[in-house]
Amino acid sequence: MLKSSKTRLLLALALAGICLPQTATKLVTPEVRRVGDKLACKCKSCNNTVATCQMLECHYSLPAREKIAQMQKTGASDQSIVDAFVKEEGLEALSSPPTQGFSLLGWIMPFIGICFGIVIITMWFKRFARPRAVAVGPEPVIDRRLQARIDKELEELE
Repeated sequence: MLKSSKTRLLLALALAGICLPQTATKLVTPEVRRVGDKLACKCKSCNNTVATCQMLECHYSLPAREKIAQMQKTGASDQSIVDAFVKEEGLEALSSPPTQGFSLLGWIMPFIGICFGIVIITMWFKRFARPRAVAVGPEPVIDRRLQARIDKELEELE
């Protein structure tokens, strides 16, 4: 019984060690996150920012976080750090396109597309809508004899 107790204890300790939470890096401070949210992660099939990339041992976000932390230690401002990444890698380094020049089109086109879609849908509904009954001209004139006959038959029905 003593041997199985030791085995169970060792097994429990091994499982506890495996279950410890693992983090990709300790460099995700609020300051690094603030700058990292402005930069796009470039690892394969990743749509996250440098600050939010969850891939362990990411070949792009880990070195980028380290670089951001180093630049912040030297006293660089957030904008100068972002500008350094853009200078090295181009506008693809940004997580969202800038709001100037041709890149402004990236911000405007979704709204233009939505408006265009609403116009097309409205035109389609107007084209295929059923026509409504329209009163044409004055009421028809009924002969007096015919009207008297109609009234008489209606009285008989009641």
